[in-house]
Amino acid sequence: MARPGQRRSGRARTDAGTPRRRAGRPDAEGLIPVLAQVAGEVDGAVRRPPTRPAMRTKFQVVALLVREERARVKADTSLTPAKRDQELKRLDGVATLLARIAARDTSLLALLAEDARVSDTARAYKASLMRAAGLEAPEEPEPAPPAAPPPGAERRVVPQSVLSRQLANPFLAPDFEAAAERSAARARRLAGWELLEPLFRSFEEATPGAPSCMTLPEAGHVPAPPGRTLMPHQAQVVTAAARGHRTFLLADEPGLGKTAQALLAAQAADAFPLLVVVPNVVKTNWAHEVGMWTPLRRATVVHGDGEQVDAFADVVIVNYEILDRHVGWLGDLGFRGMVVDEAHFIKNKGSQRSQHVLATAERIRTRTARPLLMALTGTPLINDIEDFRAIWQFLGWIDEEKPLGRLLTALEETGLTPADRGFYAAARAAVIDMGIVRRRKVDVAADIPARRVADLPVELDGAVGRSIRAAEATLARRLVDRYRAALAARPGDVVVDGVDLDLARRVAAAELKDSSSKAQGDNVFTMVRKIGQAKAGLAADYTAQLSRNVGKVVFFAKHVDVMDQAEQTFADRGIRYASIRGDQTPKAREKNVTAFTQDPEVQVAVCSLMAAGVGLNLQVASNLVLAELSWTDAEQTQAIDRIHRIGQDEPVTAWRIIAAQTIDSKIAELIDAKSGLAARALDGAAADDGSSSTDVQLEALVALLTDALATGAGAPARA
Repeated sequence: MARPGQRRSGRARTDAGTPRRRAGRPDAEGLIPVLAQVAGEVDGAVRRPPTRPAMRTKFQVVALLVREERARVKADTSLTPAKRDQELKRLDGVATLLARIAARDTSLLALLAEDARVSDTARAYKASLMRAAGLEAPEEPEPAPPAAPPPGAERRVVPQSVLSRQLANPFLAPDFEAAAERSAARARRLAGWELLEPLFRSFEEATPGAPSCMTLPEAGHVPAPPGRTLMPHQAQVVTAAARGHRTFLLADEPGLGKTAQALLAAQAADAFPLLVVVPNVVKTNWAHEVGMWTPLRRATVVHGDGEQVDAFADVVIVNYEILDRHVGWLGDLGFRGMVVDEAHFIKNKGSQRSQHVLATAERIRTRTARPLLMALTGTPLINDIEDFRAIWQFLGWIDEEKPLGRLLTALEETGLTPADRGFYAAARAAVIDMGIVRRRKVDVAADIPARRVADLPVELDGAVGRSIRAAEATLARRLVDRYRAALAARPGDVVVDGVDLDLARRVAAAELKDSSSKAQGDNVFTMVRKIGQAKAGLAADYTAQLSRNVGKVVFFAKHVDVMDQAEQTFADRGIRYASIRGDQTPKAREKNVTAFTQDPEVQVAVCSLMAAGVGLNLQVASNLVLAELSWTDAEQTQAIDRIHRIGQDEPVTAWRIIAAQTIDSKIAELIDAKSGLAARALDGAAADDGSSSTDVQLEALVALLTDALATGAGAPARA
């Protein structure tokens, strides 16, 4: 009896539904003509939709046998080169016909996936085709029990917009250039050597002060949107991407513009659509930055199950907390680049979010040749180098066991082994050249202002966010009703052309007066208070991230309950803090200030904006978080001046937390405009024009009223 897969002598019996072998020409013998005949049958059936299940089975079986026969022909050493080329050419003809069939019915593509199920019917039909071709069908192994779904698979979703995109562009075929590049780099001289541990040790054994930054090109011309200027250190990374560099561990300190560098690098590398994975607290800010730095690109933010996601957008932003629900479709959408912000979040390779990030990046690498991959983190590289194992794997520099691709080639080219004295320095340099970029504020002090305010938009989700938006809508309706009532009281011959701004200001002034004298109901003061409370957790979360990246951070808030919530967050995360409040005795206050300025374990100072805004020297930090807005720039400036003062040798960044799509955003704009801060992003200058807090409160209400009128709640043109 012939062995499985071995050709049988004589004419094979014909099963029902199986094409008969045609005798005669030599090229009409064997498996290939049988496959061609069945493929032609499927082609005719697909031209008359719908495609029946039997034809779907035949399509899948022919594709499987084409794949197996191709592998057999390539491995058959008894074939002459000419005969092998002839057989492969005939198989290519069948494969081309299958591709045409799939183009007519794209649902057949799912049958070609690596994890596509092969039914018992398909296995039986495959065996019958092999027998018809004169081959002995192999015995089928016992079916394995179904594999357990990956953790969290039951929660996965595919938004309707994603399905629409997949139907619009079903031919996202793998690009095998990336796989070919990886397979081309194989260990030769270093085969058998353990290389990962020496790579990690090379950073631990580095000479103190050794640079941890790749050699970057001179900053070339980088087109920036109108009104935006890229700093030289930022332009260097974008220029490197424009010249073909595709993997970056961008570890600049916070405040040096990593987001802008990543977006413009994606633009230079044509890496759209781009996937961005971020902490929840900054995903709204990422969408804001896309609009600022790449205004011709459209961003979409994934919330919850993604009902509102725009799968046709250029930049898809998703936070770590919901990645498990979307990891399935994200890997198949056809991204040409991926950015992981606060990449130290994936340091624990055993966590689900790390596994999801790594799996998604691997699928992107499989589909796209040399995608742009960027890991953003402000954590210094010399600390906990093992934490970067997952990041290097995300970037495709290593796998579980060994270096890959260009990194392995670079190590081979050193001519050294881990037993040689100079290997560690050479290995460290090779890793850094893969794309590690680390600059501190002091390194690029000439590029950035001595003091600047950076706004961080956040989105208020859940019941609290809905409550705030409902309160804002109620206040807007009350202002509109007042405005309409005032118009109705005017003489009938008074014509209103658009919105009467003078009347709007009088209405706002009346509302402001009532708000100051009444304690009940929602008004501009209670709303701003609620917004501050809602932002407290997000502001504390961002402060915790900053403290991990840059060391000491000052957290400023106006209200005690916001400070309490922030301190609870820090305590829960094991972050030591010092509290500076207005109700403390001078001795307690001095003790807490000393703890923050002198104890390296105390990472955060939680300060009352009013109590700590004057008379303190906190210049041990160069980053502060403004969790709540002031009504005047003077209070904000006084807080910043606790850090930005004589003796401060680093540029100071104040991170101002803004609740997006609320009155909070309008108040921030008014404070800046009233205080002459148009140039604050350039030089930190703050010119006081004498504006009072009442002016900002009044103008905020006017803006709320005029916006409500403009969106359809306006008064009639004639009273």
